[in-house]
Amino acid sequence: MSVTSKSLPGRGTSHPDLELRLRRDLEGEVAFDDYTRHLFSRDASMYSITPAGVVFPRHADDVAAAVKAAAEHGVPLTPRGAATSLAGQTVGPGLVVDLSRHMNRIMEIDPGGCTALVEAGVVQDQLNRAAAPLGLMFGPDTSTSNRATLGGMIGNNSAGSGSIRYGMTIDHVRELDVVLADGGRTRLGPLDATEWARRASLSTLEGEIHRRLPEIVRANSTAIADGFPRFWRRAGGYRLDRIAQEERPDLSKLVVGSEGTLVVVMRALVGLVPRPHRTVSAVGHFTSTATAIAATEDAMACDPAAVELMDRTILDLSRKKIEYASLGRILAGNPGALLFVTFSGDDEAALLGQLEQLTTLWRKHGHGYHTLHAVTPQQQSALMKVRKSSLGLLMAASEGTRRPLAFVEDTAVDPAHLPEYTRRFQEVLDRHELTAGFYGHCSVGCLHIRPFVDLSDPAEVTKMRAVAEEIKDLVKEYGGANSSEHGDGLARSEFNRELFGDELYEAMRQVKHLFDPDNRMNPGKIVDARPMTDNLRDAALPPAERFRTRLDFEVVGGMRGAADRCMNIGVCRKTDTGAMCPSYMATRQEEHSTRGRANALVKALSEPNPREALGDERLHEVLDLCLMCKACKSECPLGVDIATLKSETLSHHHDIHGVPLRSRIFGSIRFLNKVGSAAAPLSNLPGRITPLRRLADSLLGITPARPLPRFERRNLIRWFRRRGGNPAPAPAAQGQVTFLADSFTTYTEPGIGQAAIELLEQAGWQVRLASTGCCGRSSLSKGLVDKAKSSARDMAHSLFATTQPGSPIVGCEPSCLMTLRDEHLALLPGDPKVKDIAGRVQQVEELLYAAVKEGRLHLREDSWPAGRRLLYHGHCHQKAEVGTAATVELLKLIPGAQVEELDAGCCGMAGSFGFESEHYAVSMAVGDDRLFPAIEAEPRSTVIVASGASCRQQIFHGARRDAWHPVQLIQEARYPNG
Repeated sequence: MSVTSKSLPGRGTSHPDLELRLRRDLEGEVAFDDYTRHLFSRDASMYSITPAGVVFPRHADDVAAAVKAAAEHGVPLTPRGAATSLAGQTVGPGLVVDLSRHMNRIMEIDPGGCTALVEAGVVQDQLNRAAAPLGLMFGPDTSTSNRATLGGMIGNNSAGSGSIRYGMTIDHVRELDVVLADGGRTRLGPLDATEWARRASLSTLEGEIHRRLPEIVRANSTAIADGFPRFWRRAGGYRLDRIAQEERPDLSKLVVGSEGTLVVVMRALVGLVPRPHRTVSAVGHFTSTATAIAATEDAMACDPAAVELMDRTILDLSRKKIEYASLGRILAGNPGALLFVTFSGDDEAALLGQLEQLTTLWRKHGHGYHTLHAVTPQQQSALMKVRKSSLGLLMAASEGTRRPLAFVEDTAVDPAHLPEYTRRFQEVLDRHELTAGFYGHCSVGCLHIRPFVDLSDPAEVTKMRAVAEEIKDLVKEYGGANSSEHGDGLARSEFNRELFGDELYEAMRQVKHLFDPDNRMNPGKIVDARPMTDNLRDAALPPAERFRTRLDFEVVGGMRGAADRCMNIGVCRKTDTGAMCPSYMATRQEEHSTRGRANALVKALSEPNPREALGDERLHEVLDLCLMCKACKSECPLGVDIATLKSETLSHHHDIHGVPLRSRIFGSIRFLNKVGSAAAPLSNLPGRITPLRRLADSLLGITPARPLPRFERRNLIRWFRRRGGNPAPAPAAQGQVTFLADSFTTYTEPGIGQAAIELLEQAGWQVRLASTGCCGRSSLSKGLVDKAKSSARDMAHSLFATTQPGSPIVGCEPSCLMTLRDEHLALLPGDPKVKDIAGRVQQVEELLYAAVKEGRLHLREDSWPAGRRLLYHGHCHQKAEVGTAATVELLKLIPGAQVEELDAGCCGMAGSFGFESEHYAVSMAVGDDRLFPAIEAEPRSTVIVASGASCRQQIFHGARRDAWHPVQLIQEARYPNG
């Protein structure tokens, strides 16, 4: 399901006539409002340029109409896909054409011809998933494959890790359907002399291009032959060399790598390659980056598919992220660098032979101290995940406005020169007292080296430029490419005249003028560029006005600093793995991604009165669909925590507009559930009476489409009191543990808490029930931060006073339990009692796992869960804070159980979100994206397991299956006496 927003009018737009024209001519959305323009002012580069407006074309006619309208109104135009561009290619001052929202269809895959016809917004992984059953794939493999669009790859001439075998995007483009600068449409591809002559006879811009381009090529043949760098892996300039070399001239090759400066690509026919049946990897461990690079020659001698470098900077960063925690258990020692050498093919024995050959060579020549063989997909998974996340991990090391920047990160030289070139590169950095992270593609001599620079400091900007000039000269000395796969953009175009020479550069300028006589197509890239230090993003922001926030953001430089950590690399736009970002997965709209929300907050917090700006209704609209799942906290490489930022923003919105009644009700969910339990079963009747449900919908916005939870009169607190304390079957040898009676399962699913308490007691724990208050989670989710702070203080201080020092605190509802170890610290920074309690929080599964492993709990082989297939869905807050490993490992202890953890993202329920009428459709769309289909594909014999109360409710409602809490299954599987 796709949820589409309305077109948004401009506010103070300087192009009202263009806006009206576009609304008249386009079926797709048109947005000229200030917030949308700000969201599209940035890409993954260090630049920022606010556009005049943004359009989201639905089809080719829309694209042509947008180009024609912009041309007639004298407004520049910038095509855009996922905006993962690192050099500033997708920011510009005119009309941004976002081809990713709607134009993302795979039109046809031809297995016989090994081609695919795709629209420009198709994502690389999307194409590969569709081609995989046919034994095919798209050759270039970028690290951003889960969000990079084919249109963007064509614009940049992207390559990736496998380019030594598969080349670059230019090598796989067969034909392109494009819109020319005058709005005319044509198809570019190889032409015979007759068709070229026919097109040259046309009295249109297309005709002019076909008449004059051969003249430009002939007149500059010597410069074209001699002016390009000798090294093959290059993405800079216009590829006139490919035109000159082709027997049948092919203008599509000229367009690849042109960064939207010549045409707008709408559709592409691309070549596919056979998909290798097997892939194996050797991971060499080295003491330094230099020794790793020195081992590349031996790796290349073994005919690898890829040789990738990762230095200690990135390795250390990966160890701090829950998502990559398994890496530390795989590596040997503390390497200064890793070299990933990949072999792929169909003959497993041959691949294993290559692994052994490489290991022998490295051992013989003294390269490295350990070589890890990753042969199975499971062995390779954690390693490859980290390798593809190098950029994001490096960005996570940003401190305020001191960031690892992309301006010399895309050079490439012949691999034979790489050790010496890297040494001299490091000398340049040392001379300027800059540190950098090193990673990249050793097999093709390309290292992505990103120095840490603070662009808010003019002296640092001057230093950056000096380094860029020195590296440009160094690259030229080695005959390498200044742009090898990331393109020229705003970062490197300025140096193209010097790199290519006057004659070849002037030929490129003639090409630009021929295709784009009025300089409207993404101007200022490749030729006629402004200095690389213009339009820097950090310099464009005014100083942040300081104001008091209810939550603590000082560690990250205040609230704006917390939002501005986003470097727009777009991991939140992935759609097939992880949980971030569920609302983007449902809507495919930029403003509903983590990146979009972060940028919207940066805009608001840069206003003269940020407190007032936080009450802006347009900002509230951008934040509204955030489910506060906290996936961004763990999956965003920079840890941009939109859930916390939304809570703070809502509190200021309430200051200005008041607190809605529904927010007050849901913010007091513990009181509501307590009353419901006391009045049960009568309290369950309103949920079954249709007129009352409709009344709740009209008065409170609580959807009648979703069943309400059922209250239990014999709740957990009553059960615990009536059983008379702690009837443990054996002395409590493990000491005291406090069980948190959460606000949800306590009153609606008390059997879960009962099972946990009984298991803990049988495992030798003295269980104390903490049942007097709310953690504040529900209040926080509604922006009632002061109330949440009061609840947090009361709970933390009570726990501190009534529990044994150092004793664990556990619970069964992740959203409540994780609040104690995360949000309480932000609500009450510096409170030692809060810090103490946060440090003692554990998942109940951790204690139960230890009990089974140590023989204090025994699980039966003849229990009904034994031998069953268990499909487990983890809670988002659990994944964000501690991960799901403890739960999965506990379930695996059930004899014979086959446990599979779903990678199905957020369930879409998110507490009260799924009950709210205006959010119900999005809630169900999120669940329907991956979770519901995965469960529906399972036989009825499969046991569905979910940790969260909301998750179980959503699974029952959307997939019509009951889900068990993990502790319930352990209770079912245990021997009666433990």
